[in-house]
Amino acid sequence: MNTPASVVGRIGVVLRGVAAGEPGGATTSDVARVSGLARPTAHRLLGSLRSEGLVDRTADGRWLLGPELYLLGAAASSRYDVTAVAQPFVRRLAALTSESAFFSARRGDETVCLLREDGSFPIRSHVLHEGIRFPLGVASAGMAILAYLPDDELDDYLGRTDLTAAYGVGHDERAVRARVASTRAAGWAVNPGLIVEGSWGMGAAVFDADDRPQWALSLTGIQQRFGPERRAELGTLLLREAHALSIALRRR
Repeated sequence: MNTPASVVGRIGVVLRGVAAGEPGGATTSDVARVSGLARPTAHRLLGSLRSEGLVDRTADGRWLLGPELYLLGAAASSRYDVTAVAQPFVRRLAALTSESAFFSARRGDETVCLLREDGSFPIRSHVLHEGIRFPLGVASAGMAILAYLPDDELDDYLGRTDLTAAYGVGHDERAVRARVASTRAAGWAVNPGLIVEGSWGMGAAVFDADDRPQWALSLTGIQQRFGPERRAELGTLLLREAHALSIALRRR
């Protein structure tokens, strides 16, 4: 990955590295690896952030997001928080399908999971949790959003992004483009166990007032519950809820 040269950019990638370790926390080495920084640099920045309350540290040395971030986030929530609007849709998907349902938002070249609601089926996938980030094109939410970007933005992203280093050859450019085409044809994205074997996902894009894909609804579960006939059923349901949520968010 490209490591930011500015101090502000480095602080940003360090905070995202800490967030990637939630809820259990991230080690200094974890943060260094995710951020692309040398371990001493990451440790120095973490210490400075801790003094400002932006990160905290557990007794065993793991880093967590700090209380000052919560306060800052609460102050910004009236402007940016859309989870209250999305919650009923996520809950309804979980209830209707018995699978785990999610709401994710696009942040630059990534998706961030904002909401999770577990269905009644006792076997669940734990690939996704609130706060986890994936690059666009990875997981069904990221694929659903990527597929509905304009072609020039899609080409630009794939031209400067190598997903294979972290996610394997199933995410090379040719494979991603094939899944983009399939997503556009069907309307919904399918992740056939590419992150964790046997854990499948499906997603549908949610659009803003400018018809840009900024969010996604998704479902995850075990492979046996995502056969062809049920995928068609779940996909239709995802599209219905995603369309309704798009309208609700535009009215917000």
